[in-house]
Amino acid sequence: MPDITFDINGTPVTIDAENDDALLYLIRDRLGITGPKYGCGVGVCGACTSFQGGELVRPCIVPMSEAAGQSYTTIEALAVDDVLHPVQQAWIDEDVAQCGYCQAGQIMTAVKLLERNPNPSDDDIDEAMSDNYCRCGTYHRIRKAIKRAAGNG
Repeated sequence: MPDITFDINGTPVTIDAENDDALLYLIRDRLGITGPKYGCGVGVCGACTSFQGGELVRPCIVPMSEAAGQSYTTIEALAVDDVLHPVQQAWIDEDVAQCGYCQAGQIMTAVKLLERNPNPSDDDIDEAMSDNYCRCGTYHRIRKAIKRAAGNG
């Protein structure tokens, strides 16, 4: 197996992997970073949403051959010095999580939304979050948390 080097949460890693192994499996199973969840495995549900080079990515469909030399951020890197990211804090304040399975992907998508649009409307939030599915149906609380994190809730 070839060695593949990439950066995850600010730490460079080199790992032996087949080029067609999905990045998500390596992140979760080999590196023990369990924030990104396996949901659909085809990049549709958003449970694994993370950042690649600062942009949203679904690591369940990223083959390791594309990961080499890249930089990835998972939800584990959002809090700094034990201080939660404002979106994470808003999630707690609005009691968003039910089963919690999709929450890491939801939060990563919300963080990116607020970076692009610090004062999103309901329609902006619905559009940005439309590719992240929550089987518990907490969409109303997700919207409230995003508004709270934006300072409008």
